[in-house]
Amino acid sequence: MLPRKSLWFVAVAALITAAAGVRASEISYAGGWGSYGGGQGQFNYPRGVTVAPDSKVYVADAANHRIQYFTPEGSYLGGWGSYGTGNGNFDYPRAIAFSGARVYVTDTYNHRIQYFTLTGGYLGKWGSLGEGDGQFNDPRGIAITSTGTVYVADSLNHRIQYFTADGSFLGKWGSYGTAPGQFYMPTGLCITPGGVIYVCDMTNDRVQYFTLTGSFLGTWGSFGTGNGQFQGPICCALAPYDIIYVSDMHNDCVQYFTPTGSFLGKWGSYGSGIGEFYRPWGLSINANGTLIYVVDSFNHRVQYFAYSSSVKGYTFGRIKALFK
Repeated sequence: MLPRKSLWFVAVAALITAAAGVRASEISYAGGWGSYGGGQGQFNYPRGVTVAPDSKVYVADAANHRIQYFTPEGSYLGGWGSYGTGNGNFDYPRAIAFSGARVYVTDTYNHRIQYFTLTGGYLGKWGSLGEGDGQFNDPRGIAITSTGTVYVADSLNHRIQYFTADGSFLGKWGSYGTAPGQFYMPTGLCITPGGVIYVCDMTNDRVQYFTLTGSFLGTWGSFGTGNGQFQGPICCALAPYDIIYVSDMHNDCVQYFTPTGSFLGKWGSYGSGIGEFYRPWGLSINANGTLIYVVDSFNHRVQYFAYSSSVKGYTFGRIKALFK
C-alpha cells in the first residue's frame, strides 16, 4: 500500500485532472427566448446580459435603447429606457452590472455610466466624451467588486478605468498597442472573488488578466479558429469552480478555460437553430454555476445552457483539507 503522503499526492493529481476535464458534452441547451422587434420580450441587437442576485435576467436591448428583465426562463417582467440623452435615456446600452440594489449600465454612445434601482428608477450618472480621467470614448464593458468599486472598459480609449460606486475616479491603466497590458478595443470584463480582473482585448484576439490596480498577470489567445484561439472575444463571465467563459463573437461559439487560460471546451456554431449562434455577445452565469446565459445578438434572442458536470473544481486548500 502506498504511504499516506503518496496517497495524498495521487488524490490531488486525480482531482485536479478531473476538474480540468470539462467537456462540451456537459453543456446542454436549456431554453431561450426573443425575436426581432420592439415589443415586450423582443430585441433589436441585444448586447449585454446579467443574472441578478435574485435570479432575474437583465438584458441590454441595445438598438431599442432600453433594459428589459425577465424570469430565469424568459418571461417578461419589466423594462425601462428610450433613445435620448436625458437621465434614464440611452444611446446603445451595451453592458449591465449589479452592486447591491443598484444596476449599472454602460450607455455607450452617450459616453457615460448610468445607475438605477432594480426596477429602473434613476439614481445617477457620470462621464462624457473625452480622454481625461472619468471621461469615456465608447464605454462597453463593466464589472464591480464585492466592495462596490466599478471597473469600466473604456473601449476606444483602449484602457480600463475604475471608480467609486458613485463615479469618483480612482485609477486607470492601459494604452493602445499589442504589448502585455496594452489594449486594442477592450470590451468584456469579469472579476474573481480573489481580486483578479479579466479583460477581453477584442481586436487583439486575446484575454488578459490583472490585479485590481492594473498589474499584468497573464494572457492567452491569438487570432484563429482553433481551440483557445479567437476572432473577436467580446465578453467573459466567471463561473463557480474557476471556469472562465468567453464569447468568441466571429467564431460564433463560446469557449471556456481555466483561470490561467488552459482550454477546457467550447460549443456553438454559425446558424439560427437551437444552440447555434450568430454573433454571441454578452454572457452571465447564475449563482450556482448551473445556467449559462448567452446573448445571441444577431439572432435577436437569449439562449441559456445547463452545465451539469459532476466534477467541481477544487482549490488547493479544499483538497488539502480532505486529507488532514
